[in-house]
Amino acid sequence: MDPHKLRWPLPKHDYWSTPFAESLLQHLHLRTDLQILDIACGHGIPAFYLAEQVGPGGEILAIDLSAGQVARARAIQGSHLPWLRFECMDMRALPPNLPTFDRITGNLSVMFFRPNRFEAVRGLLQQLNSGGQLVLTFPSYGTFDSLWQRVDQSMSELGLTGERERFQTYLNERPSAQEGQTWLEKLGLERVEAIEYPLEVATGPGPEFLHHPLLRGGFLDDVYECFEDQSLAEEFMTKISQDIHSFTPLIAQRCVLSGWEKSAGSP
Repeated sequence: MDPHKLRWPLPKHDYWSTPFAESLLQHLHLRTDLQILDIACGHGIPAFYLAEQVGPGGEILAIDLSAGQVARARAIQGSHLPWLRFECMDMRALPPNLPTFDRITGNLSVMFFRPNRFEAVRGLLQQLNSGGQLVLTFPSYGTFDSLWQRVDQSMSELGLTGERERFQTYLNERPSAQEGQTWLEKLGLERVEAIEYPLEVATGPGPEFLHHPLLRGGFLDDVYECFEDQSLAEEFMTKISQDIHSFTPLIAQRCVLSGWEKSAGSP
């Protein structure tokens, strides 16, 4: 399908979900009439795009744990693309009567598999048809490392021992591309890939950094949560925000995990 004729393209104004979705689509094998399960669908990036690609002969089930996100996606959908359904569902505990699918996709999904990521991926594969493909994206280990090194250095200099221990726990919990590849290989998938694509996130100092839409509400909040005293956290992060030249450019790593279930009858 000509991307210039799409009614439901990936939104250009989304500077986080869309770049990750673009990397997902580089590895996803699409055709008409596919049955696709899209997990952690949010408000529909890339579910709407996928639905237009598979056409009315296909089916997209897009699920998210957030009822608010599902309601937003349904409001955007209206009466369009009736073969696309948005449902509130936990991808870590899928219902036993759920059908199987030709493709399972999950844009920015892996961080929501905690605490047992390997088991969550294994559960997903129970819903994948033989010969089907799994494609997941996530910001992998190495994302914003320059910032985390600056945070760790400042915590050490200020003697914030407890905060630094909690921060190190957060850092060490982040999955790497190699770890993700190992999951899929252990689960017996074929043609496994774990590819990273860098993405620069631009920001200015001070409030622009502290309230950056791609940083606050996620990555920066993980630092704040290391502090029991939130006034100290605010003071600490404000000082760092005034020194962005020491950790910019900020580079995220878009990791794409892809693998194929063995076809029926293959050894």
